[in-house]
Amino acid sequence: MSRILLVDDEPNMLSALQRALRQSKALAGAQIETFTNPFDALNRICVCEFDLVVSDFMMPEMTGGDFLQALKDVAPTTVRIMLTASTDFKTAMTAINEAHVFRFISKPWQQSELEQNILQGLEERQRLLAEAGKTPSAADQEAQRLEEEEPGLLHVKRTDDGSIIL
Repeated sequence: MSRILLVDDEPNMLSALQRALRQSKALAGAQIETFTNPFDALNRICVCEFDLVVSDFMMPEMTGGDFLQALKDVAPTTVRIMLTASTDFKTAMTAINEAHVFRFISKPWQQSELEQNILQGLEERQRLLAEAGKTPSAADQEAQRLEEEEPGLLHVKRTDDGSIIL
């Protein structure tokens, strides 16, 4: 089960991103957390490990580049994706060179492009973990075992607004 963190100072953008990821069949079952404040997100990352982080670039408290650079220092195997409306080439170069951003996605995004980049990011995460010699956590191994035993068991059905269907 993948853990994805979304960081954007605009709550409406976070809702749209979260909705886009939940509508993806390929990402069904992923645990998604959202933060409007990058400092709160960094605090959460220190407590909980994430596979992938998608961050906006322009945020008032801290730029996305600075946030992803700090993330790289705290959680080097977490894959970093930057999402921005900026078309400034320097922005992209800084993010790629300093924070080692895996992908740079422009707003507004295309659903298929977003999904493909996140899936590739999750594959990259597995490669990074293998390189680092880390094995999946016991919880991840158990979730994988349950999913193999009973396909779809861990998939949660949701309404369009993200509510869980019982």
